[in-house]
Amino acid sequence: MGILSWLFDKRAAVWQSDLVEQHLVEVENIYRQMRGWRHDYHNHIQAMKGLALGVSPELDAYLNRLDEDLVRIDTLIKTGNVMVDAILNSKLSLAQSRDISVNAKAFVPKSLSVSDIDFSVIIGNLLDNSMEACAKIPDKTKRFIRVYIDVMREQLYISISNSTHGRARRVGAFYPTTRSGLHGFGLVRIDRIVDKYNGYINRQHEEGIFATEVMLPL
Repeated sequence: MGILSWLFDKRAAVWQSDLVEQHLVEVENIYRQMRGWRHDYHNHIQAMKGLALGVSPELDAYLNRLDEDLVRIDTLIKTGNVMVDAILNSKLSLAQSRDISVNAKAFVPKSLSVSDIDFSVIIGNLLDNSMEACAKIPDKTKRFIRVYIDVMREQLYISISNSTHGRARRVGAFYPTTRSGLHGFGLVRIDRIVDKYNGYINRQHEEGIFATEVMLPL
């Protein structure tokens, strides 16, 4: 049992490093794009709208649509914590690109007792699993992810729920996934992090929906 536990911890540690690296790449890409051309793009559209004024109603409508798209590219959510914003916006933008409806509300203090890496593992894994579950739903109109984060009774409350195709399958303490062949290791890692901070976690699953609640001390 000792060897199995050691092997599990080693594999989990490797998985955690890969996950954090993946998050950092996603965050770097989306924020580099936004910083690099969002402001210039908006100015270019305004200039073109001025030049096209009265020339063509179709062209003016087209430029207006481009401007609206630019607004949608802006951050989906602003929590008050820069690192949390980066993690959430990278994942939620990815979800939207996969035809998943996103509803997110969050307020997070600027400083947390939870490390950035641990928070990345919790949020990143929960949202990755949510996206995986939604991808299995044939009807794209039924795909959704709901995120709610706030301070509650001097603790950070995290609630993430998603639509599912039927009922989530549970094997013992695991909810098997197909992602990277890890079969629920990510959820076990979340449990260990929550336990590390003496927090609380609750999972609920029923026909068509899966929900996770996490509470962490501030």
